[in-house]
Amino acid sequence: MLALKRMIKIGDGDYDVTIMQTPNYGESKGYVPVFRLTIEGGSHAEVVNKIYKKFNVTDSIPKAYSGRFIATGDIIMIDEGTLGISYYRLEFGGWKKINRVAIR
Repeated sequence: MLALKRMIKIGDGDYDVTIMQTPNYGESKGYVPVFRLTIEGGSHAEVVNKIYKKFNVTDSIPKAYSGRFIATGDIIMIDEGTLGISYYRLEFGGWKKINRVAIR
């Protein structure tokens, strides 16, 4: 498992983030994008932590968000344009960088 402190450090900037969830909690297939936003951060670790905190406190969730609280199995896609796309799945013990193939 990739530790958060070892995730890529890119520098301060804006990240294009998409939250992906299955229609029902606990499923492992059928991920669909539920929300897209731009978030500022200094690294992927900082971004995934900000997303987790923002989408697990009722008062901080945007009105347009139609998904559920971020939970085990949910995926965050970070698109950095020409630098590529990274995927992180929340697992027991924290975020793990995954291959796109794992998203079905």
